[in-house]
Parts: sequence; C-alpha cells; structure tokens
Amino acid sequence: MCQLVSVSRIEQAAAEALGCELEELTKESYQHYGLDIYSYGNVDIAIGDDDQANKAAYDNIQDNLWAFNTSFIIDHSKAKYSPELEKSLKEMQGKLCESANELVLDLIDDMDKFVSDAISSDGRGHFLSYYDGEEQEIYIEGTTFFYYRLQ
Repeated sequence: MCQLVSVSRIEQAAAEALGCELEELTKESYQHYGLDIYSYGNVDIAIGDDDQANKAAYDNIQDNLWAFNTSFIIDHSKAKYSPELEKSLKEMQGKLCESANELVLDLIDDMDKFVSDAISSDGRGHFLSYYDGEEQEIYIEGTTFFYYRLQ
C-alpha cells in the first residue's frame, strides 16, 4: 500500500527556490530570525511568507541597531541633532559595538517607524540575506514566499 506524504507549500517553495527535488531538500533544525532554513548542496536559504519576513526583518534590525548609520539613528531619536551628539554616538558605536545596542534602542523614538524607514531605504533582503542582500520571491498555490540566501 502506498503512503501519501504531505508536503507543505513552504517546502515546495524552498525546493523550487533551490532548484532541487523535495527528497533532496534538507530542513535545518535552527531558524533565521524565525524563518525556516532549507538547504541543498552548499546553499542555504531562509524562507517565509510576507508576515514572517516582516517580523524577521524587524527582529534583525532591532538586534543590530548599534550598526546603523549615526545620522539615521539621530533622525529617529528623541534627541535633537547636534554635531556633538553625532560625534558622541558614533564614538560610542565604534567602541561598544554590539554592546551599544540597548543604548541606541533607548534613543529611538518610534521603533516601528525606524524599522519601516530602514526597510524602505534598503529592503528586507539587506537585513536578511547575508549572501547577497537580495530578497527573492516565489509563488506557490496562492501564497507568495520570500527567500533569502544565507550561503
């Protein structure tokens, strides 16, 4: 007797994106900011629908505030611009690196606007694709999936 195997749309999308058969697809046990990761050969992609991709980009941006352009941070901050503020913030970012993240978070006036403006400026792929900074999309059975090459 033949057993039917249920294949999810996201698995179909991942296989098509990676150019492989479903049987060749590997789902990784870890995620990329909440996006499932699939592999084929030496290529890894993170993939999800629009809501999942938006959440992943939001989380990535919030985890990496310290690395943003100083003037972009100030433009979205509660503080009024001054050359001294810009110089101090840039120095803090350079010295503290990732440890500056909480301090930068405290400066930001509206995180949703900050994230929206960052995505509008650079696109989600910039934040989610470590390989080429690109966002790709694929349409499977009524759902658009977005994928990001990781390696």
